[in-house]
Amino acid sequence: MTDWPHRSSAQSGAALLAAMLTVTLVATFAAAALWQQWRSVEVETAERARVQSGWILTGALDWARLILREDARSGGADHLAEPWAVPLNEARLSSFLAVDKTATETEREAFLSGQISDLQARLNVTNLIDGSALSEPALLIFGRLFDLLGLPADQLQTLASNLLAATQRTGQAATPLTPLMPQHADQLIWLGLRPEVLAELNAHITLLPARTPVNLNTASAEVIYASTPGLDLADAQKLVTARASSHFRTLAEANLKLGSQKVQFNEGQHSVSTRFFEVRSRLRLDQSVVQERAVLQRDGLTVRTLWRDRGVFADRPGTPPTRP
Repeated sequence: MTDWPHRSSAQSGAALLAAMLTVTLVATFAAAALWQQWRSVEVETAERARVQSGWILTGALDWARLILREDARSGGADHLAEPWAVPLNEARLSSFLAVDKTATETEREAFLSGQISDLQARLNVTNLIDGSALSEPALLIFGRLFDLLGLPADQLQTLASNLLAATQRTGQAATPLTPLMPQHADQLIWLGLRPEVLAELNAHITLLPARTPVNLNTASAEVIYASTPGLDLADAQKLVTARASSHFRTLAEANLKLGSQKVQFNEGQHSVSTRFFEVRSRLRLDQSVVQERAVLQRDGLTVRTLWRDRGVFADRPGTPPTRP
């Protein structure tokens, strides 16, 4: 009889412990189920935002192609006063969808910005290759740019030799040490350029699938200076200032404005029109930011996309700055 109170107390404690364990297990299972449900919602939301962003950026790219096609329809030289050269600062997407009553709330809260740039305003690394050998005139031009920027000459030799090897990477000529051919200028590190050297060159060079001349209406003074042996940087800067009031319609006009008999622009290295453009788009949805970069080739009224990718890209001069 004396053990009964102790047994009753022990049984009550065990029951209480079992009840607490049961509550803990139920709470754990409930929390796990809630987390799984929350995760599924977040994944679905992110996937929906990704798909919507993709469609909006595709629409922006098609819009850029239309602008370039209409510019080609009007003809004439390509210059920085044309509609394609005007950057689109960040604007609410609803300003483009004001007449669309079916636009979703997400589309109305999206912000879009972008810029079309002339890739022939830069020196084309592809010009270093002429057939199956290095181009001496192009080496001279890039040498002037390297000297102007204070970059080591051995880096130019490394770039040129590895580029030649990459272009010949076919069949039995390729070895495990043969560099891959880059697709765009940011990948020139593959050819032996040091990151700090590429950072200095980034605003002045490009990598295109064909040899191209420099557009005098859009190129910087540094690029015009480098592409024209015998030209002084001061004269190149004067040319850039002069074209601001009136662009060059022909190379003859540019030569007339240059006013030099010793130095002349030529059709092999210079032009007043462009075939290759870069389109940069940026879409902001709430706290998410999606950026896209594409290269377009225009031949007559045909504007086709050579490649496009999405990610975080370094800003170029004239590109709307990215926000954190």
